Amino acid sequence: MNKQNQLADIHNSGKAYIIYKSKKGFDLYTNFSKKIILNNKNIKSFLSRKFKNKNKKTDLFIGFFGYELLNNLINVKIPGQKNINFPKGIFYKPEKKLEIRNKIKFKSGYKYKRSKFKVNINKNSYAKIFNKFKKKIKSGETYQIKICTKYKTKSKINPLDFFSKLSQTNLAPEAFMIRDKNYSVISCSPENLITKKGSDISTKPIAGTVKKTKALNKIKALNYFKKNLKETKEHNMIVDMERNDLSRICKVGSVKLSKQKIVEEYKDLFHYVSLIKGKLKSNIKNIDIIKAMMPGGSVIGCPKINTLNLLNNQEKENRNIYTGSFGYIKFNGDMRFNIIIRSILNFKNVSEISVASGVVVDSNSKHEFNENYIKAKALIDLFK
Repeated sequence: MNKQNQLADIHNSGKAYIIYKSKKGFDLYTNFSKKIILNNKNIKSFLSRKFKNKNKKTDLFIGFFGYELLNNLINVKIPGQKNINFPKGIFYKPEKKLEIRNKIKFKSGYKYKRSKFKVNINKNSYAKIFNKFKKKIKSGETYQIKICTKYKTKSKINPLDFFSKLSQTNLAPEAFMIRDKNYSVISCSPENLITKKGSDISTKPIAGTVKKTKALNKIKALNYFKKNLKETKEHNMIVDMERNDLSRICKVGSVKLSKQKIVEEYKDLFHYVSLIKGKLKSNIKNIDIIKAMMPGGSVIGCPKINTLNLLNNQEKENRNIYTGSFGYIKFNGDMRFNIIIRSILNFKNVSEISVASGVVVDSNSKHEFNENYIKAKALIDLFK
């Protein structure tokens, strides 16, 4: 039986499973022997666990940290917000790993019936929040801040059907999906937050977005970013913040820019990207790495703690998985985590897509609101 057929059988069996983009294709994890639902009380003990590493491909925990959980871990409080009671984080211990070395191919034949997507902040409301944060920037309380908007619709979905479409039309290096009994997540996340192997660690901040057109190729997009003062400022600030985050856990002088200001191409847009690497200090533990790097600065703003407090006091709805992190922690201590963006969370037959764009002193409210829609469009198109 080929691996595409094995995937279809696992999906049709109703088993929980996870697919994660790898360098050579996709890795599928299933047959979970443990499922740990994280909360504010047990996250520290989870991150402090020690395991015997047998060098098996399944010697790992894979799952996600939600935004609220990560805030609490670094002692940033979130006031009462509208909450759908989705878990703050879930990690799974797989006993089976299937390596798929080509695109995911699956068609359910299901025709999606849905209401139109509703956005939780309209243009006028967005402009009011935007102007409020502009004043905060001018007063020096923050230098950049990301305003989150949510697109929601009621719909049953087949997550593998959606993920198959994404893998063929908008494949991203940090794409993943989770299918469990009462929820699913489909993501075309482009952004790696942590890659740790031994004492080597790296992060790949993305800051800068421009819509693709017939007249705009990668070279022209790079020229656009270089000449655009707003995009350059935003990118430089996020790179500096991520370097600072890494410097807290890395050896002095080891944190360096490996790739600076390159362009990556996706279905509907181009991104402005850098790569930062460092060498960990000898006494650094998993929990130290998570606390230093999460939530990822490129989707929050700068400086991180001040900006988180401003955001949390402004936002009326819980972010759930959005701007949390998905990935794995191996029993030998290696880890890989992304930033959860460009994602659909389907819970209780409601799908939500959360997106955000950066506000700096040179930003334009209309442009940023429209940028949010551009980021959500590849996922909204899946429902057609």
